[in-house]
Amino acid sequence: MMKLKNVFKNTMVWAASFLLAGSVGATTFKVAIGDAAGGTQYELGKAFAASLKEKTGGKYQADLFPNSQLGDEQDTVNDAAMGLLDFSILAINNVTPFSPTVAVLTLPYVIQSAEDAKKLTLGEVGQELTENTIRDAGVRIIGWSYSGFRVLTNSKRPVKTLDDLKGLVIRVPKNELMIASYKSWGINPSPLAWSETFTALQQRVVDGQDNPYITISAMKFNEVQKYITNIRYLFSLEPLIVSEQVFQQQSPEVQQAILEAGMEATEHSYQFLQDTEARIKEELIAAGMEIVDPANDEKEWIEAATSQVWPAFYDVIGGKERLDQILASLGR
Repeated sequence: MMKLKNVFKNTMVWAASFLLAGSVGATTFKVAIGDAAGGTQYELGKAFAASLKEKTGGKYQADLFPNSQLGDEQDTVNDAAMGLLDFSILAINNVTPFSPTVAVLTLPYVIQSAEDAKKLTLGEVGQELTENTIRDAGVRIIGWSYSGFRVLTNSKRPVKTLDDLKGLVIRVPKNELMIASYKSWGINPSPLAWSETFTALQQRVVDGQDNPYITISAMKFNEVQKYITNIRYLFSLEPLIVSEQVFQQQSPEVQQAILEAGMEATEHSYQFLQDTEARIKEELIAAGMEIVDPANDEKEWIEAATSQVWPAFYDVIGGKERLDQILASLGR
C-alpha cells in the first residue's frame, strides 16, 4: 500500500512539473494589428511570429490580433507603454503624438521611393527615432512594414488637380501633419478613427481617403470607392513596437531573438511590397476602379505642401537643419 502511495505521489509530482514546465516554456505574446489580415501589417506580423518561434525553439510565440481587435492603434501605444500589451503594428502617424520627432518620416514628399524609406528606417535616422520612442513613449521600434505611397481614393470623380480636389470630404487619421497637408491643398479634411473609416465611406459620410494600394485591397475599399489618384506625398511606414517594460523583462537571449526576428520581418516586408503592389493595382482595376496620375507631375501638390507644411513642423522634428541633414543623406 505504501509503495502504491509513493507511486501515486511521484506521478502527481511529475505531472505538476510537466504542467509547470509547459506553461513556462510556452510564453505567448499578443501582437495588436490595426489592419485586416492580408495587408502589409499582417504580413509583417506573420513573418515576425514565425521567426521568433524558430529562433526560440518554440518557447516564445506570438499571436496576431488583426483589424484593431485589441483597440485603436493609438490606444495600443498607451497599452504597450503601461506594459498591458506586448507588441503592436500600427501606422507611423499613430506614434507621432507620443514621440513627435518621428514626424520627420511623415513630412510630405520627404520620402520619394521605397529605397528612401528603407535607407531612413534602417539607418542612423531610424536608430535615433527608436531611441526617442523609448524615451518619449515607453515603446521600442523593432521592425518596419513598408506599405508604399498613400494614394487618394474617392467615390465621386477623377482627381488630377487641386481644383478637382475642392469640395470633396476626405478622411484622414487624427494626425496634425496629414491634416496640414490637405489644408495646404485647399480643403479641410475629416479626421476619423481607422475603425470608422470603411463605414464612413460606405455611408457617404466622407467621399474619400488615402492609403497604400495594399491597404486599399486588404480593407476592400474598392467596394465603396471608384477613383484612385497616384499622389506620392507620404510613404506609408508601419512600425512594429514592443512594450519597453515587456522587453526589459526578457532575458538577453530572448531580447536578441526579438530584435533579430524584427529585422528579418522587416526585410520580408520590403520584399513583399516589391512582389505584390503591381499585381494589386491590376486587381483593383479589374474590380472596376479607375487610376489617374496628378497633372503636371504633381508639381502644384508638391509646391503647396512643402512650402506650407515643412516650415510649420520644423520645431517638431528637431529644426530645419535636421530636415536638411536627412534630405542630404538621400542625395537631395
